[in-house]
Amino acid sequence: MKPIPYGRQQITEEDINAVVRVLKSDFLTQGPEIREFENAFASYVGAKFAVAVSNGTAALHLSALALDVKPGDKVITTPNTFAASANCIRFCGGEVVFSDIDPENYCLDIQKVEQLLERSPQGTYKGIIPVDFAGFPVDMEGFRRLADQHGLWIIEDACHAPGGYFHDSNGSKQLCGNGKFADLTVFSFHPVKHIACGEGGMVTTNNEKLYQKLLMLRTHGITKDAQAFQNSIEAAYGLQLETLNFATKGSPDSSGEPETFPGWYYEMQELGFNYRLTDFQAALGNSQLKKAAKGIQRRKEIAEKYDNAFRDVDGIKLPNCNNKVSHAWHLYVIQVEDRAGLYDWLRGNQIDTQIHYIPLHTMPYYRSFGWQKGQMPIAEAYYEKCLSLPIFSSLTDDEQNYVIEKVKNHKK
Repeated sequence: MKPIPYGRQQITEEDINAVVRVLKSDFLTQGPEIREFENAFASYVGAKFAVAVSNGTAALHLSALALDVKPGDKVITTPNTFAASANCIRFCGGEVVFSDIDPENYCLDIQKVEQLLERSPQGTYKGIIPVDFAGFPVDMEGFRRLADQHGLWIIEDACHAPGGYFHDSNGSKQLCGNGKFADLTVFSFHPVKHIACGEGGMVTTNNEKLYQKLLMLRTHGITKDAQAFQNSIEAAYGLQLETLNFATKGSPDSSGEPETFPGWYYEMQELGFNYRLTDFQAALGNSQLKKAAKGIQRRKEIAEKYDNAFRDVDGIKLPNCNNKVSHAWHLYVIQVEDRAGLYDWLRGNQIDTQIHYIPLHTMPYYRSFGWQKGQMPIAEAYYEKCLSLPIFSSLTDDEQNYVIEKVKNHKK
């Protein structure tokens, strides 16, 4: 039979037509499709601003830059995540400090973070990067309260959780990435994620200053916004204002009159990057976004079916979910004693599973900073047993039944 992957994109004719339309248009990049995608995504998660970028790693890197992470700054995150969640701090020269996970939801344990902060002098840490692992929404209200007590910023890594939400202390629904609790939230549009652009990412925020900084940093640190220009035109060119045509008005000069710049003028004000998304990727994202709610519902159905199938099977621990959250189900992770045996058995039966994740603090790179096995016992114990089963919106009932059958056959 055709192999069943653990995750994959679902591309429809509508998606293909959306991309072809842009390929036939005047703009393949830096065109109107980007802004349309940003506005639609911001509306989807309930945030004021959204910035589309080339991938989720770029979203994390730009977020760290926008929050002014500097060499030596200490930032707390989870060991149970993809490398980029921590690497974004290293890109800026900061120091990554791992804290262990909650054994029930496998996300960063807020109580352990609180203990870590209370053991250290105020100002030791600069920020926290919680991860909505597998699609389980972190209690961002609690993390915001803790961050405010210690003067910290928050980057929420919601790459697994677009469409997920939790209920706050007032019972209100709080969508991942709505900007109410995190300073910045990042998303990924890799093909195995809920919304596929091939590659792509998004940063959402309610902070206009951070938003403007992100826009500049994703495009080489360059701005064409006359109101943001720092040079005077005479200082930049030694030209008289009356010699310039196609002028645009900038900020007032010393006389109180707006300074005039030519229409072609721009400034590089910071060291930025080329982290732009293309218009045809944005068109695919826009098309996929329109089906996002339907995709989430299908993932929930798949998760519920797995729950019902394995609930009474000895030796299988199911993922935890409760009525305070709406899980986005990027991953369906079980825990079993013979993880290697089940992994090999399923692969031998054309079922591709995956391990999410090898604890990041045990990787050779992070071991070079003094981290070692044994320091994050809950994450390490989870890793020894975890296995992600296939879950994606186009998984058929027959395919899921086959996966369930083979898992049960191995357990006999």
